[in-house]
Amino acid sequence: MTRREAVGLMGGAMAATAAVLAAPGAAGAAPAAAAAAAEGAHDIGSKIKTLMWVASVTPCDKNLKFDPGAFRDILAWFKHQGADGIVVLGTTGEFPSFSVAERKLVTETAMKNKLGMNMIINPGTPNFPETLELAKHAVDHGADGLLVIPPFYYNKPPVAGLTRYFSMLFDQIHIPINLYHIPGTSGVPISTELLKNLMHYPNLAGIKDSDGNKEEYHAFVADFPELNMRTGTLSKLEYALDHGMGAILMEGNLFCKQGADVFAAYHANKDYHAPLAKMREAEQLLREGGVYGYGPMKYALSLQMGGPQTYQRPPFPDVTDAQKASIKIGLEKMKEMTTA
Repeated sequence: MTRREAVGLMGGAMAATAAVLAAPGAAGAAPAAAAAAAEGAHDIGSKIKTLMWVASVTPCDKNLKFDPGAFRDILAWFKHQGADGIVVLGTTGEFPSFSVAERKLVTETAMKNKLGMNMIINPGTPNFPETLELAKHAVDHGADGLLVIPPFYYNKPPVAGLTRYFSMLFDQIHIPINLYHIPGTSGVPISTELLKNLMHYPNLAGIKDSDGNKEEYHAFVADFPELNMRTGTLSKLEYALDHGMGAILMEGNLFCKQGADVFAAYHANKDYHAPLAKMREAEQLLREGGVYGYGPMKYALSLQMGGPQTYQRPPFPDVTDAQKASIKIGLEKMKEMTTA
């Protein structure tokens, strides 16, 4: 099926899925937050925790400009493949490579093409004024939640300073907010102490943990069972599901259907390990082609969708001819897996 055909299938599915995945939007968010505060409850930002969000790429054309049309088709493709939600402008979405104005356009495009999916926006920047500006923009355009990377560049700032930074955001933004733990990239970890300092905010929804430290993730889940401690890595997916937590996966870009099968089995109280093994096998086939660079990933996605190639911004290089050949071989083997 091509991406254009996938777009055509969306209309009938929207009404059936919107109610399941609906989350608090901009209108009425403040009253909902106030009610939650009175009850001491946390707003996790979705009807259930165990959902699969795709950490979506952000497509550019060959002139390296954001391509809204391609993004619309990509979102429709993810919906057709079974994604529950989308994280917009995360690390896989190359958020630091886009200006504030461009990030607003990306957000607006996503919000106009939700298709019943739960949409989480990353408004994070190294400075508070732009982070707040982008957060308010996301709220105004109907985002279901935020995933906020801490202010990066200043390596490992004190917890007191991070607490004040995020408190300033929570004081003004009342939709569900998740903190983004990716210390290998940001240089700023999300700590247990920081989360405890912010627990009095009812719209603290949880985190995305993209670090590779399994023991640390286990501690997050144990210490904050009432939040949605989403895993950002496939290696921690079993632990997340076994403890009722969701996932935000870069792998969803190329293995969305396989990931959706994992979650479908989980929700049906079936053994999800078999579809998870298939997902990991498919991932390995493409990993051998160096697919996890942004250029190769977007090229592989375009082949899956049957559409034109989209591009990444520097400093990331274009997909090479050798990678293209390896990716095509991997995709053919993936097709054989699904028909076997």
